[in-house]
Amino acid sequence: MNEAIIKEIVREIVYRAGISPEGGKGDNGVFEHVEDAIDAAYEAQREWYIKYKVEDRRRIIEAIRAAARENARMFARMIREETGMGRYEDKITKNLAVIEKTPGVECLTTDAISGDSGLMIEEMAPYGVIGAITPSTNPTETIINNTISMIGGGNSVVFNVHPGAKKVCAVCLQILHKAIVENGGPENLITMQREPDMEAVNKMTSSPKIRLMVGTGGMGMVNALLRSGKKTIGAGAGNPPVVVDDTADIDKAAEEIYRGASFDNNLLCLAEKEVFVMESAADELIRKMCAQGAHLITEEETEKLLQVVFLKKDGHYSVNKKWVGKDAGVILESIGIHDTDTRLVICQVPHDHPFVLVEQLMPVLPIVRCKTFEDCVKYAVTAESGNRHTASMFSKNVDHMTRFAKEIETTIFTKNAATLVGVGIGGEGHTTMTIAGPTGEGLTCARSFTRRRRCMLADGGLRVI
Repeated sequence: MNEAIIKEIVREIVYRAGISPEGGKGDNGVFEHVEDAIDAAYEAQREWYIKYKVEDRRRIIEAIRAAARENARMFARMIREETGMGRYEDKITKNLAVIEKTPGVECLTTDAISGDSGLMIEEMAPYGVIGAITPSTNPTETIINNTISMIGGGNSVVFNVHPGAKKVCAVCLQILHKAIVENGGPENLITMQREPDMEAVNKMTSSPKIRLMVGTGGMGMVNALLRSGKKTIGAGAGNPPVVVDDTADIDKAAEEIYRGASFDNNLLCLAEKEVFVMESAADELIRKMCAQGAHLITEEETEKLLQVVFLKKDGHYSVNKKWVGKDAGVILESIGIHDTDTRLVICQVPHDHPFVLVEQLMPVLPIVRCKTFEDCVKYAVTAESGNRHTASMFSKNVDHMTRFAKEIETTIFTKNAATLVGVGIGGEGHTTMTIAGPTGEGLTCARSFTRRRRCMLADGGLRVI
């Protein structure tokens, strides 16, 4: 083992050991009771807003990036160990993406109008304390991303993390908390309850000290926050369809779809979940996806797999969560197929198959043959279910791409590339793990977690003309 690996192991042992907090003080932002976490974050936010300048925010965010970057591999390994989901190497990529490409204060622009009646400026001010719910699919990635964006906007944050990733989330939060304090920031700017639960969420939504709730995860959770009466930014589920028409570069389509759908075992809500391909291009696409490494299963094997990875009750299908994020080879083993080398299982199914209509979050990609481009669009819109999250298309026909984009109405629409590029992983633009389709904020950044405040100076003051 080289020196870097030894240092990483030592850091992990230290952070996993933890320190028992005393009273309501918390342990580097981790509290036993959510009420204490809220109170501490409230005091920290007042200090952050009143005593610190925007340049201080910029400096401390850079320290957060450095601390997270140093521990990215540890986070990836701990996530894999605790949740049992995804792929270690892809989790490193996700963590580094949010570390490097989440905007800080640079997106907080000021609008100004100067005229004979005076000077008007509108600036982006903080809400105050934000309550943030995070998922097990992207646990540290969401904490890092939300921390940079939310404190960049002048807020503090109380996290309620998914119980399935509570250990790695606590470690991550403590590391970021130490980076804030060691670089001159206030204690408890980011906090969480050590043992997350729904009672804590209810206390967060009812607390007058929390001004904004942000939920990243399933639609059930987002809808519950919306019903709470609290101002909410919701990032819900997706079931992203891919359309491949008869003008597409099939080599490129096969490569990119395979890359995106297999990335981190399809845990990203924006990952390709089903493919609608025109009949004339279907055989070539399937053949070239197999050449990329995909494993094509038969109709009989597809139905066997459906019975394993899905649950059926009262005629309705739902995902068996024990299979979410598992390796493709492990999923194939469940139906007696041995192929540990593949990263993606593909199958041919009709447009109304459960694999098409229900979001899976596992590396099983259904492919639907369509007679016409119009059928591709119609079935894709049905599968996307109005989530308005993500969709993609492979085509050289501008009219086709325009038509599909207008019909699907998603927050992210990628053309001729894996959907990963839509959040800046291999593409332009910033990265976020909170894609707020249901509430309309889109790909969130620091600006998303601020409110507009207008300041007027009357009678033409400060003008030089």
